[in-house]
Amino acid sequence: MAAKQRGLFSAIGESIATYAIDVVYERKTGMGAMLLGAFLFILSCIFNLLVRLRLWLYRNRLFRDTPLGCKVVVVGNLTVGGTGKTPIVMKMAQILARRGRKVAILSRGYKGSSDSLLKSFWRWLTQGSRPDPLVVSDGKSVLTGPDEAGDEPYMLASNLVNDGVVVIVDRDRVEGGRFALRRFGVDTILLDDGLQYLPLRGQINLLLVDSQNPFGNGCLLPRGILREPISSLKRATYVFVTKTTGAPSQPLVELIRQHNKKAEIIACAHRAKELIEVESHRSIPLSALAGKRIAAFSGIATPERFEETLKAEGAKIVSNRRFLDHHAFNDQDLDEVLDSALRAKAEMIVTTEKDAVRLQSRFRPPIPLVYVRLEVEILGDSDGFNSAVERICLGASASR
Repeated sequence: MAAKQRGLFSAIGESIATYAIDVVYERKTGMGAMLLGAFLFILSCIFNLLVRLRLWLYRNRLFRDTPLGCKVVVVGNLTVGGTGKTPIVMKMAQILARRGRKVAILSRGYKGSSDSLLKSFWRWLTQGSRPDPLVVSDGKSVLTGPDEAGDEPYMLASNLVNDGVVVIVDRDRVEGGRFALRRFGVDTILLDDGLQYLPLRGQINLLLVDSQNPFGNGCLLPRGILREPISSLKRATYVFVTKTTGAPSQPLVELIRQHNKKAEIIACAHRAKELIEVESHRSIPLSALAGKRIAAFSGIATPERFEETLKAEGAKIVSNRRFLDHHAFNDQDLDEVLDSALRAKAEMIVTTEKDAVRLQSRFRPPIPLVYVRLEVEILGDSDGFNSAVERICLGASASR
C-alpha cells in the first residue's frame, strides 16, 4: 500500500511539473496556464533581482572568486537545458587531451551523491573533515555508476576514459579543482555547466546558445528558461551557436553583438552519428531506422529535437513517451515503455545516450533497444574553434 501511495504521489508530482514546464515553454494555453504564468512571472521578477545582486557583488569584489593556478575553461549557458553542452565539453576535452594537456572535467552532477548542503552544514556544526570529491573517472577507468555520479558525468567519463580525461563531481568546485590538481596533477580544467558558478575564476568562458530557442520568452526562471539576464552575454569569450544547420540568423547575431562586441561567434551542428545497442554496445548505422516502426522514449529538456532526428532518418514513431529532464527511470516506467511498444508492434525501442546510461542492466526488452549517439560538427570555417583550442593549449597569444 505504501509503495502504491508513493507511486501515486510521484505521478501527481510529475504531472504538475510537466504542466508547469509546458507553460514555461508556451505549449499550454487557457485560463489555467495564464494564471500559473502570472504567478510564475512574479517569482521570476524576484529571482531576477537576486541574480543581478549576486552578479553585482562578484563584479565589485564584495564576493571573491578563487584562482586555481591552472587553465580553467568555463562551459555553460544562460538557459536551463537543451543547448547541447555535453557533446561540446566532450569534443573540447578530447582535443585538449590529444594535444598533450592533462584534462579534468569538474561537474556539479545531478542527483548524484556529491556532498549536499545539509551534509556540509552538519560537518561545519560537528567540525568534521570534508570528504574527498567523487572521482567518476581517474583517466584510466570509470570508477562509479550513473546513480552515484549523475547521468552526464558518467556519460563523459565513459566516452573519455580512453583519452585519459579525469572526471570529478563535487558541488564545491573550488575544492574539486584543488583535489584534481593535488591528486592527478592536471593542467587544464573544464568547468562543466559552470557559467553561474562564480566562486571559481575561469580564464575563458565558452557560452552556448541554442539557435532554435536562444532565450525562450526572455524571462528568468521560473516563468522563463533564463538563469541570468541576456545582458550576461558580455561575459562570454566565445559564443557557440548550437543545433544550427548554417550560419546563425542575423537577428541572433545582432542581439549577441548588442551585449558583446568582441566574442567570437562559432556555429555548430549536433548531428546523429550512429545507433548503439544498449546491451552489446554494437554500432548500428542510422540507415537501420529507415522504414522501421519505432518506440521512442526520453527524459531530456527538448524531446522534440530527438523525435525530429528519428523522423529525419525515416523512422515511423508508433509509440512515444516523454519524461522530465534527468528522470530517474523506475521499473514501472520501463514496463509502461515496453507494454506500449509491444502493443504498437514496434520493431525497435530508441532512446538518447543520456537516458541510456540511467537504464543500467534493468531494462532488456525482447526487441532491440538502442540509443542515438550525437557528434558536434563545427560549421563553415573551423578556424574559430581551432583558435579557441589553441588559446587554451598555448595561451592568449596563440588565438590569432
